[in-house]
Amino acid sequence: MASHFRSTERQGSEGDDLLQPVAPETAPQAETLTPEDTGAFLKVAAPEAAPAPAVEAPEEVHVVTAAEPEASPAAQQQVSESVYSSLASDDAPVVPRTGTPTVSFKNVTLIYPAQPNKPALDDVSLDIYPGEFVFVVGHSGSGKSSLLRLITRELKASSGRVIVAGQDLTKMRNKKVPYLRRQIGTVYQDFKLLPDKTVYENVAFALECIGKPRSVIKAQVPEVLRLVGLAERMHHFPDQLSGGEQQRVSVARAMVNRPPLLVCDEPTGNLDPAISLGIMKLLDLINRNGTTVIMATHDREMVDSMRKRVIALEAGHVVRDQERGGYGYYGAL
Repeated sequence: MASHFRSTERQGSEGDDLLQPVAPETAPQAETLTPEDTGAFLKVAAPEAAPAPAVEAPEEVHVVTAAEPEASPAAQQQVSESVYSSLASDDAPVVPRTGTPTVSFKNVTLIYPAQPNKPALDDVSLDIYPGEFVFVVGHSGSGKSSLLRLITRELKASSGRVIVAGQDLTKMRNKKVPYLRRQIGTVYQDFKLLPDKTVYENVAFALECIGKPRSVIKAQVPEVLRLVGLAERMHHFPDQLSGGEQQRVSVARAMVNRPPLLVCDEPTGNLDPAISLGIMKLLDLINRNGTTVIMATHDREMVDSMRKRVIALEAGHVVRDQERGGYGYYGAL
């Protein structure tokens, strides 16, 4: 199978791809990192670039409703000068949507026992390919988090098929789920850091849980903390960090095992725009080096500015799937 996922059957140490420790330097800010900095750590094989097809300029995807009055010219100018606009560049790698998808939903329905007559997801079909950056948008309760939890196998579909890296998660035995999750990094809105462990220990814990040897941990943890701009904060505890720094630790923990898929559930929901920009620059660089990123968000300005693929959910249905899309009015085109 043409995929950069590792087999879930592999266990034990993987010393062949160890990094040599980097000499201590002044920790760079995440905003100044380059794709080369990120690629040196990740070593994720990016999909081969296909010739860019001729694509018409995307239409604005926004509908003004009675409840949403038309923005004033001053407000429109403010949006156009978004802090995220620097991430919406035309030199983003073209992702060929051919071959085996990283994630594939085939007529997936998810019903919670407490709401048998209101499916959380209803007959959802979609494909996400290696190297894509996908925003999942929708109202609260539209099914965004449920979709992400199916990908990580926290939930099991009521019907249909959820396929990740060629593996049907609806048929996967529970004992194999931990090996699948080694290939999926997860970032949450509330950080989920261990309060009694330092930054270094929080990130190292992710490797300890999967049995990595101490030599691997000592090499990879400082390197990923340098990547997110926290090399000088590795001995601090979470309550000594700002919200943005805590989220960077969360990203570092998700990426330390170099997974080819990163799933983010509202990672900037508790952060102000300036700090969110640093997190999004980091995720954008990670994506440009081949990691597939799937991110649920309510941040209209971020989605409108970055112009990535947008999948909009409404009442458990996919109502829009648009390349280089905007937040829009969810399903309205």
